[in-house]
Amino acid sequence: MTAPIVTVFRSRLRDDRADGYEDTAEEMERRARSMPGFVDFKQFVADDGERLSLIAFADRDSHDAWRDDPDHRVTQQRGRQDWYAEYTIQVCEQLVTRTFVHHR
Repeated sequence: MTAPIVTVFRSRLRDDRADGYEDTAEEMERRARSMPGFVDFKQFVADDGERLSLIAFADRDSHDAWRDDPDHRVTQQRGRQDWYAEYTIQVCEQLVTRTFVHHR
């Protein structure tokens, strides 16, 4: 059985970033969601401006297909050039899942 893969993407946008970030980010999310094996995407922004995105795929092959998607690769390059001050990417294999749901 293959384990789900979760990407932890921590980033900060540049103050002088070029236009187009928001539209491109929305398009990349739509594209990721359409990929086989996509599980989930969540994004959070901290008070200090750090952004955290959690992207989950069902397995390593699905994750790697997204990582290597030609449009995604072009957008990654544009992000380094025009939008991000810094980022860190961690790709993690999910080892254990525990879920609790309170029902009334």
